[in-house]
Amino acid sequence: MKILPAIDLINGKCVRLYQGDFSKTEQVGSDPKTQIKTFLADGAEIIHIVDLDGAREGSSSQFELIRELCNIATVPIQVGGGVRNMETLEKLINVGVQRVVIGTAAIEDQDFLKEALRRFQENVVIGIDAKNEMVATRGWETLSEAHYIDFAKEMEALGVKTIVYTDISRDGTMTGPNLEQLKKLNEAVSCKIVASGGIKSNQDLVDLDNIGITEAIVGKAIYEGKVTLSGDLS
Repeated sequence: MKILPAIDLINGKCVRLYQGDFSKTEQVGSDPKTQIKTFLADGAEIIHIVDLDGAREGSSSQFELIRELCNIATVPIQVGGGVRNMETLEKLINVGVQRVVIGTAAIEDQDFLKEALRRFQENVVIGIDAKNEMVATRGWETLSEAHYIDFAKEMEALGVKTIVYTDISRDGTMTGPNLEQLKKLNEAVSCKIVASGGIKSNQDLVDLDNIGITEAIVGKAIYEGKVTLSGDLS
């Protein structure tokens, strides 16, 4: 199991949301630069960064900070939030981001998505964030009419290789991941599925591994010491 520690950014600070609600924001950890150094020292193999301001605004509003974090990092970086055009995608890849998560634009701008996959297939990851199994966009604040399984199949058909799946109702709650939805998704497509949302303990990671999930994004549980990057999952 590969753990991706999360750095969620609002106004240059590390924060956590509760169930995707921007009115329920909690500052966590150190400043982002110190935090990424801590994750590296603890043995992180890949780090997940989200520009939450960008997710709402539709632009990479914290690009300079992300660039600085990439310069510090000695492991691959995965970044999402506000990636809705080729210029933003190229900028992130050019500063060293290995995986770029496309969420809103994957459902709202198929032309951009197809071009992104044509040029950067190995770097593009699709973020599927769902409320009651329906895909949400624009910083999780807008609900689409697309079911998460159907949408994942569409993405697979376009050549997507990796999907980050978040059950928004679990995010920031530390109530455990939605194993049922993740299992269904993992069985429905051949893409690598990265679990996100609700992970509270090493047992959750064992449970994910048991249903075939090999990567998981962990936020609040790491900041609270419930999950450690060097911890034994057995």
